[in-house]
Order: sequence, then structure tokens, then C-alpha cells
Amino acid sequence: MRIVIGSDKSGFELKEAVKKYLQDLGHELLEVGTTDPTSPVPFYAVAPEAAKLIQGGQAERGILVCGTGMGMAQVAGKFKGIRAACVESVYAARMCRAINDANLLCLGGWLIGREMGLEMSRVFLETEFTQGLEEWRKQHLEKAKQQFAALEEEIYR
Repeated sequence: MRIVIGSDKSGFELKEAVKKYLQDLGHELLEVGTTDPTSPVPFYAVAPEAAKLIQGGQAERGILVCGTGMGMAQVAGKFKGIRAACVESVYAARMCRAINDANLLCLGGWLIGREMGLEMSRVFLETEFTQGLEEWRKQHLEKAKQQFAALEEEIYR
């Protein structure tokens, strides 16, 4: 899978661990943001770059890391078609995909340990929309996704 990955200075250490892990799994990565902590790029500059790569189809999904994950999620979520999820557990990483079809995982480098971040990233990338859910819930979520897309069209007119 082609994944955009990025961080600001606060998320650099966790991003580097996730980057190596995903490369070892054979994923193709597009890196944005801080690549050297002595030359930091702020979250509000990193998130738009990642969002645009997903919007343009150059990346299927993304993983962004800042101090709490919230800044990245807030900025990226402003872009049409971006469903950013700031999560703090493996369960939330799974469910943001299964229920919300999130395409951008946002993690907090100050909050999430290395091993937890690796597992959250793996689960986020392996889980598909409505995976493991009951048929009635799948139908409900498909309808919700369509309504969300219609609302997005209205907002971005």
C-alpha cells in the first residue's frame, strides 16, 4: 500500500519508528513534514501536504504524528475527502476504519508509546470499512458514508 507519513517535531520519534516498521512490512511511503528534528515543520504545514497527496490519489492512506495527534486531525479534516481520526488505542484505530472509513490516522507522540503506535498503525492499515460488522450495521454505515459525502459536497460548493 502507498502511505503518506509525516510529523512535526513533537511526533518525530514515533513517526520514525512507524516509518521503519511500515517499510519492513513492504509498504511504499511518501514522507512529508519533519525529516530532521533540527529543521522542524509545524503540524499546520504537514497536514495539508499529506491531505493533498491522499486527495490526489498519490497515497491510499496516511499516518501523521504530532504532540497529541489533534492538531494534525483538525487541519487535515478541513480537506474534502479526508477522514482524519485522532486515536489513542488499538481498538479506536480498528474502529475508525471499520465504522468511519478513516483514511488518515493521527497519533500523539507525547501520548503513545512506540509499540502501541506500531500496533495501531498495523491495525489501521489492515482493517477495511465495515470489516467484521453485522450486515445491518454494514448497510447503515454505507448509507452514512453516502450522506457524509453529500454533506461534504454541500459544504465545498
